[in-house]
Amino acid sequence: MTARRPPTLEDVAARSGVSRATVSRVVNADPRVREEARAAVDRAITELGYRPNRAARSLVVREPNSVAVVVPETDQRVFADPVIMSMLRGVSAGLEESPLQMVLVLGRSGRDTERLERWLRGGHTDGAIVLSAHLDDRVTEVLSLIGLPTVVIGRPPRGGSALPYVDLDNVSGGRLATQHLLARGCRRIGTVAGPLDMAAGQDRLTGWQEALAAAGLPGDAVVHGDFSSEGGRAATRELLVAHPDLDGIFVASDLMAAAAVSELHADGRRVPDDVAVVGYDDSPTAGLTHPRLTTVANPGDLLGAEATRMLRELLAGREASSTVLPTHLVPGGTA
Repeated sequence: MTARRPPTLEDVAARSGVSRATVSRVVNADPRVREEARAAVDRAITELGYRPNRAARSLVVREPNSVAVVVPETDQRVFADPVIMSMLRGVSAGLEESPLQMVLVLGRSGRDTERLERWLRGGHTDGAIVLSAHLDDRVTEVLSLIGLPTVVIGRPPRGGSALPYVDLDNVSGGRLATQHLLARGCRRIGTVAGPLDMAAGQDRLTGWQEALAAAGLPGDAVVHGDFSSEGGRAATRELLVAHPDLDGIFVASDLMAAAAVSELHADGRRVPDDVAVVGYDDSPTAGLTHPRLTTVANPGDLLGAEATRMLRELLAGREASSTVLPTHLVPGGTA
């Protein structure tokens, strides 16, 4: 059987009906290209599976070998979230003894996502690590289509489901948190869950539901937050108004849990005497509440380091299998 040759710039130009020079400008993220032409080229690149030749590019432009750490979030969210920051530290540590340079790429809005897609298609990096992916993101789908070596931290959205990933056993973590509340005598347990457009939010909610179902207790006290302090504060207020009889709350991130403890205190409820609280992440935020948060470990640095190890395997031409890391409860004073 004769191997199919990889598509070229000329092939993309022919398919999209524009010149080779226009294709080159789109591939190199030149902003001067008309939107109609850019859309036609992007379509042709996807249909043909074209990927820029980095070896050829390096004859023209000297650029260091790099790994793009792609975070489909705003910069405000990234730098305020201790778990994302610990993952970034893990990636950085994993690259210390390699020639690879980490490049941080952010973008959450539709326009940012389009710009990010063009950059990823442009052959500017050797591989990618994606973290904090949402179900409506096209980033993992694009990376899967162009064949760039990629590892996802967290279970990837459907479009990138073929990509290898490293994840935490978040179902087990949600179950552990809820079982701990049950063991201390709580019988009306609510949850401030994470967003349903993220695998971690879905899985931690599933663990909570499974533990309550096994105990024969209702699982109706659910309000969703976005893993941030502000989201946790608003969700806790809503939860307390709808279910004033709660004696336990599982909160799907430490940032939200710290805000929940603050809201409970403001409502005149003692933690843990009136309402026990378990968070998730074992981040530095867990040490800022009074009393200290009881929480579930989410070792972002280990996840980042493992994702980096897996990506280096891919870059070396070897396979990388997806893996799920175990978690455990970290005792504190809130439950």
